[in-house]
Parts: sequence; structure tokens; C-alpha cells
Amino acid sequence: MSEINVTPFVDVMLVLLIIFMVAAPLLTVGVPVELPETSANALPGSEEEPLTVTVAADGRVLIQTTEVPRDTLIPRLRAVAAEREGDKIFLRADGGISYAEVMQVMGALNAAGFNNIGLVTETGGPSLGGADAGSEG
Repeated sequence: MSEINVTPFVDVMLVLLIIFMVAAPLLTVGVPVELPETSANALPGSEEEPLTVTVAADGRVLIQTTEVPRDTLIPRLRAVAAEREGDKIFLRADGGISYAEVMQVMGALNAAGFNNIGLVTETGGPSLGGADAGSEG
């Protein structure tokens, strides 16, 4: 027979496709944080891998998944900023963290040269005013 049987190849490719579809959501790296909820829309994506700074519930600060002491945060962020094309950074903070602590980290991000800071929240939270707001009376 002079024809190539592609059925086994298609079967293998479909199995690999299913495996990667199931495994892809599990590959997101992060620290478990209880993000506050908001009704804001998601930010548009970019080509460069997003840089994330996390403030955990116990006050630890992490760049991606690496814990960083607060006194070395600005020098490390400056070193990272020198290697990146854009100045976009995402800040994830636990909902139980005080506003002052989040603002201190945001100030460090700004001092390190990141002026485009996106605050990461969970969607589906309450909105102020608009159609979701009920009237009392």
C-alpha cells in the first residue's frame, strides 16, 4: 500500500491537545491571595510576560513567586526594569492588607521606574451606583 495511514497520528495529536488544554490553567504561577472583588473590566493583554508583585496576607512581598525583603525591593525592581521593554507591572494585594501597606509597595514600584501599575482584583464584585445599586427607601 502506498498511502500513509494518518489515523494514529491524529489520535495522538488529539490526546496531546486535550492534555495541554487541561494542564494550561494549572501552569499559572502565583501565591494564594484573597483578592478584593470589583466591577472593573480586565486590562488588555500584552506580548511580554506580565511582571507581578504580590503582597501576601502576612505582609510578605513577592516578585513573581520569589520572596523579597522590603529593604531590597526597590533595587531588585530596578534591576528587573532594566531588562524589560515596558514599564507595566501588576500589583496583587490580599484584601486584608491595609491601604497604607499597599500604597507603600506602590510607592516602591514607582520609585523603581514602573509607572504603569495595574491593580489585580477578582471580577464580579459590587459596583458603586449604576444598574447594580439598589435603592433604599
